[in-house]
Order: sequence, then structure tokens, then C-alpha cells
Amino acid sequence: MKKILMICAVVLGFAFTASAQDSEKADFKFNEEKHDFGKIPQGTPVTTVFEFTNIGKEPLILTEVRPTCGCTIADYTKTPVKSGDKGLIKITYNAAVAAPFNKTIVVTSNAKTPQKYLNIVGEVVAKPAASSR
Repeated sequence: MKKILMICAVVLGFAFTASAQDSEKADFKFNEEKHDFGKIPQGTPVTTVFEFTNIGKEPLILTEVRPTCGCTIADYTKTPVKSGDKGLIKITYNAAVAAPFNKTIVVTSNAKTPQKYLNIVGEVVAKPAASSR
């Protein structure tokens, strides 16, 4: 009986230690995780900025911000973001093809959730053809 109680105590101790360490980790809070550009003219690149705050206690370090297609470019805060500070992820979409789009950006970091997904959506509309007279 004592052995069972001792094992339970050890397991609970590890569980509390793990959860306490998790609460210390860096964590994101974004102003938005999906941005809708609406209708945009073909051939005109558009940009949005996803702003985030580190709501964890440890510095937040972005190790990679990877768009899922070549039509999207990402730039981001490359220095550690201290607890309570803000960082930025700037996304530029090329808008070369006239069609609706839904693109995902994968953000990898040392946060509680190591991968976060951001989305940009909208519709690229073709420029009207110039009439010849």
C-alpha cells in the first residue's frame, strides 16, 4: 500500500512540475490569425502585418516563418521577444493570378504551441482589358 501511495505521489509531483514549466514557456497572442484582403487588382502585391504579444514568461523566439507557396513572402521579428513585448510578421502576397486565394503561413517557435498557422484570403480580380479604338 505504501508503495502505491509513493508511486502516486511521484507521478503527481512530475505532473505538477511539468505543468509549472509549461506555464513559464513563451506564448503568442495575435491581433488576428486570419486576414481577408477582399478583392484586389491583379498584378498589385498586397501586404498585411500580423502583430503578436508574448504572453508567456520566457522570451519568444521565432525559428521559421514559412509560407506554403512561392506567391507569398514573409518577413518577421528575428530577435527574441521578451515577455509582454510585441513582434511582427509581415506577409506580402504577389496577386499574379486572377482567382480566389487562401494561403497558410506556418510559424515555428519555442512557444507552448510550437507551430502556429496564419491565413490570408481574398480574391484577385483581373484588370479590365483596355479597349482599342
